[in-house]
Amino acid sequence: MAPPKKAGKEPPRPIIVKKITVVAGGHHGGAWKVAYADFVTAMMAFFLLLWILGATTEKQRKGIADYFSPTLVKTRESSSGSSAGLLGGSSLVDKDNLPHPGGQGTKSITIPRDASGGTREGATMMKRTRTKDALEAKLQSSAALRRLARQVRMIDTTEGVRIDLVDDADFAMFRLGTTVLTPEADALLKALGEALGPDAGGVTIRGHTDALPFLPGTVGNNWSLSAGRAEATRQALMRDGISEQRFRRIEGVADNELLIPGDPHDPRNRRISVTVMD
Repeated sequence: MAPPKKAGKEPPRPIIVKKITVVAGGHHGGAWKVAYADFVTAMMAFFLLLWILGATTEKQRKGIADYFSPTLVKTRESSSGSSAGLLGGSSLVDKDNLPHPGGQGTKSITIPRDASGGTREGATMMKRTRTKDALEAKLQSSAALRRLARQVRMIDTTEGVRIDLVDDADFAMFRLGTTVLTPEADALLKALGEALGPDAGGVTIRGHTDALPFLPGTVGNNWSLSAGRAEATRQALMRDGISEQRFRRIEGVADNELLIPGDPHDPRNRRISVTVMD
């Protein structure tokens, strides 16, 4: 027989632990929206920058660069109109105390001299313009040269002005398969030498051929032919007024840089490229 329960005491109640799991709704939360918004903002700023670069003039871009330049702000703290507090300057129309040759403007502060818009870049563009103008004037000096002017193409490159002397169906710089200049090419190179003679820039010459192979049993190939034609051009230019010390590089590239890639046998692929370096 069980012993009687003591009055006033109850057995201990069991402890119940309830775990609640909270599941966030909707594609693992909204953190991805923040990252996506940052990405869209960055892309908008990037395309806005591209639009500004394409839709503004050089002068306007310089003004924008000046506006955002911290160097300009620091310099103006000791310039006119700001020497001692809000009203401490001498006059708003006084010259700014800026470290550049002209005493006014901000080009030398915000734009390096060897970058676009700097002093060196401006001088380079003037030199290239003089080179083009001199050659164009020479090609217009006679009826014979005016007919040959259509064979001349002038292109700005990173090295300088490249002058391409291009063959076609009615004109050839060299006799077929040789390094012998034709009379028309000789006259064209004479005009080129006289136009470039006063210039002091270095000169490089590159010879190009089409993809027509040499006849079987013939000694030679397009590599040696293109290099030989470049050397023949150098010698002709030396006779026509360009000093030997100005030549920097002579090379032949055969048919590896075609002007008409769709037709490797097109005569326009045969050309001489003369680059007047900055």
